Formats: sequence, structure tokens, C-alpha cells
Amino acid sequence: MQPWDGICEFVAVAENQSFTKASQRLKVSTAQVSRQISQLENKLAVKLFYRSTRNVSLTEDGLIYYQHCRAILDALDTAETAVTESHAAPSGKISLSAPVAYGEDTIMPLINDFLMIYPAIDISVELTNRQVDLIDERYDLAIRLGHLPSSSLIARKLSQRRIITCAAPSYLSSHSTPTHIEQLTHHNCLLGTIDQWRFMVEGKSTTSDKFHKITGNMRCNSGRSLLDAALKGLGVVQLPDYYVNQYISRGQLVVILEQYQTNSEGIWAIYPQNRHLSQKISLLIDFLTKELTRTV
Repeated sequence: MQPWDGICEFVAVAENQSFTKASQRLKVSTAQVSRQISQLENKLAVKLFYRSTRNVSLTEDGLIYYQHCRAILDALDTAETAVTESHAAPSGKISLSAPVAYGEDTIMPLINDFLMIYPAIDISVELTNRQVDLIDERYDLAIRLGHLPSSSLIARKLSQRRIITCAAPSYLSSHSTPTHIEQLTHHNCLLGTIDQWRFMVEGKSTTSDKFHKITGNMRCNSGRSLLDAALKGLGVVQLPDYYVNQYISRGQLVVILEQYQTNSEGIWAIYPQNRHLSQKISLLIDFLTKELTRTV
């Protein structure tokens, strides 16, 4: 056998857990797939699959071999794509996920600007506050806000955001302006999905519940709805800066408890570690980074 013989068939069977499905994926006969796998097992002198009438699964040796073969095929795909893209205008599909409000207000206008520059690129966007599984759901890219949990995904920082506590002048004129976190217990706090807000005290991150529980007569999982309530003088709100900056600059909202404001958090583009970062995706990330940096 030549060094490459049987590898594509082996990977297809491993990923489909079926000789029949592998043959359909490769558009060859099931007999050819079976023959290649048998020759590969004879060459390696190991059993790669457990076979039964219902299931096909990798052996321990098969799993080790699959991991290396998958990496080889990914590297080959990367090489072919790099050569092809170097001689062609950016084109192809990008599948992207982003949070709803930030996506509508900030990301989508930039996506539209990007498409005006690169009309041959086709971008499919899902705006959702659910953290999608990039690998299982086959997304090329996701925009995430704030602190990232540890994972195998690659993260590139696009920009940053601040969490700001503020209220309308009309509300503050009829209530004493709080100067310490503890005083929030005497105010109507417009709440999202949790009963605690984040602050920095003596250089350490903390939450409002470490002092006193905050309460209010309005709760909503929509940042825009909370913003509207704050603008109408209903209470104090804590929101990311992209919700409130323009209203603060106009004097419609006033920043409070600024000395307890948390450090800036990242706005990230994340993508799978084992997925080739193609020219079109690199261009999009670079474009978003450049445009979002201007707004910081």
C-alpha cells in the first residue's frame, strides 16, 4: 500500500460509524471502503474497528490513528485552501454566531459594511444569547462577550467593554445619589436575570450580594428594556457601555459608583482550534477588530 491508501476511507468510517455511510460520503462502493480498511489493518497489524451487525466503533488503536489521520487531512486541506485563496478574490461561506442585542446594534452593521467590500463572501448569522457549540453545530466563528471559560477554542480579542452603573438625572434628583455599594439597598434597582451586580472593591472583583441584596420593581432579560426603564427615571441600572454611552454623553444618564467600576472585559472572536482559519475568516476578524477598536 502507498502511504495515503485507505486513510480517507478510514476517517470517513470513523466519523460516520458506518461503512455504508462512509461509502456514500466518498461516493465509492461499500466493498471498496471495506477492502481499503482491511488492507490498512493488515499493513498496521492492528484492529482499527470493532464491528457488529449494528455498530462500527473505533478500537483504542483506531482512536489514536484517527486523531493523527484527521490532523493530516486537515493540514492537507489547509495547504490546498491557502494556495487556492492566494490566486482568487475572497469568496465562500462564513457561519457566524453573536449575542442578540450586541449583534443587532454593533456586529450586524459592520457585517453589512464588510459585505459591501467583499460581495462574493456569503455570511450566515444567527443572533442568539445561547452559547452555541461551534464544532457540533459547525459554526466558523462566534462573538462572545466578557470572561471566557477555559476551552480548546481559539480566542482573538476584538475590543473591550465596561460595565457601568447609572441612572437618569430625574431619578437621582428625587433620591439620594448612592456613593457606596451598600446604599443600593435603598434604591430601586432595575434587574436582569440575576440579583447581583459586579463591582471592584480594593482592587478585587466582588458582587453586590456581598454587601446587601439589591431589589427593584422591574426585572427583564432584555438590556434594551432595562435601558428604557432607566431613561424614564424608574431606577438604577447596570449595563455594558455599548447600551448607555450615547445617553451618558447626552446627559440623559449619569454614571454612579464609578470608583467601584469593574475592569474592562474582552469582546472576542472565537473559532475551533482544528479548523483552518481561511482567508475570508481572517479578513472578517481583522475588519471587526479595526472597526471595533475605533469605538473604544
